[in-house]
Amino acid sequence: MDALINIIQGNLSPAQRVWTALAPTILFFAYFAVGLFLYTIRYFIKGSYSDKEMESRPTTFLTGMWLRLYFAWVMRPLWSAAMRSGLPPNAITTLSMLLSTGAGVSLAAGRFALGGWLYIFSGILDVVDGRLARTTGKATASGAALDSILDRYADAAVLVGLAWFYRDSWVLMASLIALVGSSLVPYIRAKAEASGVGMKDIGFMQRAERIIYLGGSVALSPVIEVYFRPQDPRPMHWLAVGGIVLLAVSTQITALQRFKFLLAALGDGVRRNSSWLRLGRGSALRNIFAAVVATAVDFTAVLLFVYAKLPPPLATACGCVVGAVVNFSINRVWTFASHDPTLPQARRYTFVSFTSALLNSGGVAVILLLPDVDYRIAWVIVRGAVFALWNFPLQRDYVFSPRATEGEVDYQVGPA
Repeated sequence: MDALINIIQGNLSPAQRVWTALAPTILFFAYFAVGLFLYTIRYFIKGSYSDKEMESRPTTFLTGMWLRLYFAWVMRPLWSAAMRSGLPPNAITTLSMLLSTGAGVSLAAGRFALGGWLYIFSGILDVVDGRLARTTGKATASGAALDSILDRYADAAVLVGLAWFYRDSWVLMASLIALVGSSLVPYIRAKAEASGVGMKDIGFMQRAERIIYLGGSVALSPVIEVYFRPQDPRPMHWLAVGGIVLLAVSTQITALQRFKFLLAALGDGVRRNSSWLRLGRGSALRNIFAAVVATAVDFTAVLLFVYAKLPPPLATACGCVVGAVVNFSINRVWTFASHDPTLPQARRYTFVSFTSALLNSGGVAVILLLPDVDYRIAWVIVRGAVFALWNFPLQRDYVFSPRATEGEVDYQVGPA
């Protein structure tokens, strides 16, 4: 009885930590391994299993159609049990949410094996509820809305639990980024569908993949920790950290993929955003090259001015002017190949450069309010963000845009 109480309270020995993580894993993989063996035999005898619902869903390189059809085939006993139970689909949906909430609380308490497996089983139930609703003819708009909203709560519960556990570590930031990405991916799809744009197969990290990779890495992380740090009662769980970082990066990439696709589908004017990785006129790479060259010229000019006995502050100011002239000239002649009047463009360029300097300095100052942040990391983060969201878009659409020049000329023409 004392051993059982200790397990419930989380006072686990190294061996118990391993077995609480491995026991569900062994059962889970045994079932799916036997199912895979039988499905492979069936595949060579009868061909691929047909499942209209799975075949209608999008696939990614992480979960191809063969794997999805195998999953549909091996999950038939669970679907049959759900059908025979007579439970309403919404009950399965709320049960999935409850399991995810339990997973989040378990993770916050440091019970990673328990939390990971609860999250995986929650994801399995999330597949069951929709199929049960469609098979029994009980699919409704309110049920679909309930399922979608509770899915967001379920994902958030797990990531909030991880954020709480890692609240004193840098992994907190990765958990929060993953939380934002996991919310953005379905939101952009919903926004696209509300705008009449289909987005079923855009992005490689959708919810099924998120549950598999995050849940699996979290559930198995205690095994790795026991091997390397058997006496640590509160280990770092590095396998889980890898899953969190993977989720943080991949969800942001998927959200950007969907965002780019949506903007391109909604209007011709925003399709220019696709020029980021091209070398042609108006591309971000050309703009970056111009900035690098201008920075090198700026630095060289400062050295020459100091060598010529100018005070360093004055030399720095003169170097900034020289670098700005070089940057403006390269962007005008080569990056955007503009033939519009120079003076209006120079005025706009000066405004963008001045505001960029304020944003960069202010952004670094704000980030350095956080404890233990290296100023160089803050500089890189802020420079990248200001370039992507302010400098390049404004130079493309405001400074060197022909329409911007025409608008300014039109504004200035009129009765004296």
